[in-house]
Amino acid sequence: MPSSPEDITESAESAKSADPLHSLVLHATDNGVSWITLNRPEAMNAVTWEQRGRIIGLLAEASADPAVRAVVLTATGRGFCAGADLRGAPATGERVPGDVARTIRLGAQRLIAAVLDCEKPVIAAVNGTAAGIGAHLAFACDLVLAAGSAKFIEVFVRRGLVPDGGGAYLLPRLIGPQRAKELMFFGDSLPAAEAERLGLVNRVVPDEELAATAREWAQRLAEGPTRSIALTKQLVNASLDADRSTAFAAEAMAQEINMTTQDANEGVASFVERRAPKYRGI
Repeated sequence: MPSSPEDITESAESAKSADPLHSLVLHATDNGVSWITLNRPEAMNAVTWEQRGRIIGLLAEASADPAVRAVVLTATGRGFCAGADLRGAPATGERVPGDVARTIRLGAQRLIAAVLDCEKPVIAAVNGTAAGIGAHLAFACDLVLAAGSAKFIEVFVRRGLVPDGGGAYLLPRLIGPQRAKELMFFGDSLPAAEAERLGLVNRVVPDEELAATAREWAQRLAEGPTRSIALTKQLVNASLDADRSTAFAAEAMAQEINMTTQDANEGVASFVERRAPKYRGI
């Protein structure tokens, strides 16, 4: 099992050194956990168009692979993700109406949707600054761990921009509209401890304990009833956009589907037999 982002860096770079993109988004799978690591520390892990495509692809692979039962998204160096590297955007020539909206749909929004729609639970292990789309990438994850030195910045207003990557969708649902507007209108740096107090972060840990805590949480998820967790994720994510009758109908259907899984049967059997369950993710 990888013991730190640096260990992932060494192993992934040696295996993928022929492909520069693979060295910029490292990937390793261990004990049912898919580790996706941004690796542009010299740029505070500002994410390029190509990196976004690779992350989206890796999340899709995690959804489809029965051997993957949890995902950790993290980074190397001092920054988690300093936002989008605008220099890496596709060249479009002279801008015409519709270009910007199309770029956002296919770029930032597609990346955030890939996290929200991933069928496996995704943990963000935020090792440093998460700004702009980097903050939204963390907030889209199912669970957020943050190093004590981490901070979150809705940087868009500082550049005269409108938030993208689903920020105006995610933040009000996480902390309410007034708090979301405060962060977005002022663009102030939000320390990890304050982000935890507001409910944007599940847990803040000392910097040196981040990798170990992420590994512990991911392993617990990987040993759990994977399909049950996936259905629960879908219910929770949809609940804030649904009325009660729609949410209740979705819950009943999720129960119907889940009771066809081996893990559900194992869970019930282990309770009756008074033993610890052994889930297989199917």
